[in-house]
Amino acid sequence: MSKTIGYSLKAIGVDFLRKENTFLHHTNKYKNDSLIVRRGQEFQLKVSFTRDVKDSDKIFLQFSTGEKPVKSNGTLLHLNTRSGQNDQGWHGKICQTSGKECLIAVTSPADAIVGKYVLDVITESNIYHSGKNDLYVLFNPWCEADSVFMPDDAQKAEYVLNTTGYQYCGPTEYVLSRSWHYGQFEEDILDCCMYLLHRSKLGPNDQRDPIMIARAMSALVNMSDDDGVIHGKWTEGYEGGTSPADWRGSVRILQQYYRTKKPVFYGQCWIFSGVLTTVMRCLGIPARSVTTTDSAHDTEKNINVDIYFNEKKEQLPSEDFIWNFHVWNDVWMKRPDLPEGYDGWQAVDGTPQEKSQGIFRCGPASVKAIKYGEVNHDYDTMFLFSAVNADKVYWVIEKVNGKNTYVKYNEEFKEVGKKIITKAVGKDTYEDIKDEYKFPEDSEEERKAMETALSHVKGPTCAAEQVLKSFRASIELGLEEVEALLPGQPIDLNIVVKNKSADAQIVNLSASSHLESYIGKVEASLSTLQQTVQTEGKTVIRIPLKIPADAYMKVLSLTEDELLVKVNIFADVQETNEKLIKPLALSFQYPHLKVVMPKMAKVHEKFTCELIFKNILPIPLENCKLLVEDLDISLKIFDHGVLLPGGTATSKIECAAKKIGDQMIVAKWNSTQVKGITAVKFIEITE
Repeated sequence: MSKTIGYSLKAIGVDFLRKENTFLHHTNKYKNDSLIVRRGQEFQLKVSFTRDVKDSDKIFLQFSTGEKPVKSNGTLLHLNTRSGQNDQGWHGKICQTSGKECLIAVTSPADAIVGKYVLDVITESNIYHSGKNDLYVLFNPWCEADSVFMPDDAQKAEYVLNTTGYQYCGPTEYVLSRSWHYGQFEEDILDCCMYLLHRSKLGPNDQRDPIMIARAMSALVNMSDDDGVIHGKWTEGYEGGTSPADWRGSVRILQQYYRTKKPVFYGQCWIFSGVLTTVMRCLGIPARSVTTTDSAHDTEKNINVDIYFNEKKEQLPSEDFIWNFHVWNDVWMKRPDLPEGYDGWQAVDGTPQEKSQGIFRCGPASVKAIKYGEVNHDYDTMFLFSAVNADKVYWVIEKVNGKNTYVKYNEEFKEVGKKIITKAVGKDTYEDIKDEYKFPEDSEEERKAMETALSHVKGPTCAAEQVLKSFRASIELGLEEVEALLPGQPIDLNIVVKNKSADAQIVNLSASSHLESYIGKVEASLSTLQQTVQTEGKTVIRIPLKIPADAYMKVLSLTEDELLVKVNIFADVQETNEKLIKPLALSFQYPHLKVVMPKMAKVHEKFTCELIFKNILPIPLENCKLLVEDLDISLKIFDHGVLLPGGTATSKIECAAKKIGDQMIVAKWNSTQVKGITAVKFIEITE
């Protein structure tokens, strides 16, 4: 009896052939000691035994995933390596034996459950589990049978493998690029994604489905309802956390969340989007961050955004509003749940705006469905259609006999979704993808898409008028071309009133200006104007509007958020009873912080980083400090005191990287007058 047991076959080790497998599966950049493979593709294992392997020996591989694996739902798999028998689409086959070792080829199905698996090697009298036999199975954009298959290699390199990019922020006229380190292959990021999958409570079938996973992750990147990754905050005062302006990547956010299991304070839309891009790429779903300027938040689902003013023409708070810009995501996948033709890019949004089926999440919504106005398709297509297509409707609330009367001014049909941009494939610039989301304004296709969307709106909507008529005003309002707005300088504007008709007209003109945050919140009123002007036929009149520096500098100097000057010009034409409004946004121009260093360096090799700041403003900058986060994530502070107008401050640091890969230097300039001027520079560290 003991002799038989002594010669029974027992597994004593598994070599996951990590280097060979991860290279073939495009997973060799993950900083994780376990084997990481993509579904629908073969990988090989080398198993060692106590004696020579015979043809008659029965060897089974058992893969399990989840807390309570069972065969019925595909979380427990039993592979006969002799027969190669299929189990839930998985199969394993011995392809080579050599003495006490055998090489086993394993292939998972293209719809395998995405997650972390445990491997056991079973022989007739033994189950081998070393405690380190974990492997990860991810989506596979290189596999044609996978629902996230992406045929273009350059796109896969950008949307799956690229670890750096840009988050584009700012109004239509002044889009800024924020360097962003997605870092999907960094330490703990994959395990954080696995933890989020666990937190999602998705069933086994849903963990096969990129639609359900994308939807779950759009909820979990924000902390609303479920203690997800990031706590959003859109008002000044970031004590107890990090100012949204200071984040320059997803890695520290996800690492902190994974290690503490608590939400990270604080984030705004581009941070939610950056983190969601990281999570999707880490799991193998092609993803990109997308910025829409003049993006609508339509709470009533009527494709209108109502904007209200008081009798002084000062803007009032409203449930509907326009973001100066908003950043969400596109993810690439098939949509078998929709009619044919809606595969490809799907919009998802991790910023908690409105609840979808009881949870703060949004999407995935087919970008093609958004373009064609097919807002009845899942998920949240109506909300995202409005985000890029809603009409602005302006109202002035006047007191008549002691009661509020709502006076409707003009509607704007072309002021939402002005730019829709993302990082260009293989380039350090953005590309405009507006034509993927919208047809050209005033085209027949655009009117048809609006008609289709309106057919699904419940209740009245002013947007219907866009389909029926095009309003042509006799008066045109605007501002004379403005030079760069420099903080500390008076803002001298000229309102332009152009009479396009041949008749003389009397215009009651009003204007108001205020500082506005990027989500459309009024931070401070600046100036107002009321004047009646007589215009002759085909003439242009200019009326000055002045804003002293003292009116805005106090608020501007207290915030790191980027504020705009918003000007609203109103005209009541007495002869025609036309009521017009023209909103305009102006951006401040800040000094730049320049980082000079090599593009590449070797690990442990010293190099110099030079930081240069020039004060282009007309005022001295006081209490100037430069904060630099180097490759070791250690903080260095340089005190530059007072920097006079035209003055330059230069600082140098010596750096040496301790690990290979893309790394970055982050620098931030603060002073009493202006804060949060940042710069990021990436460097490639090689062996």
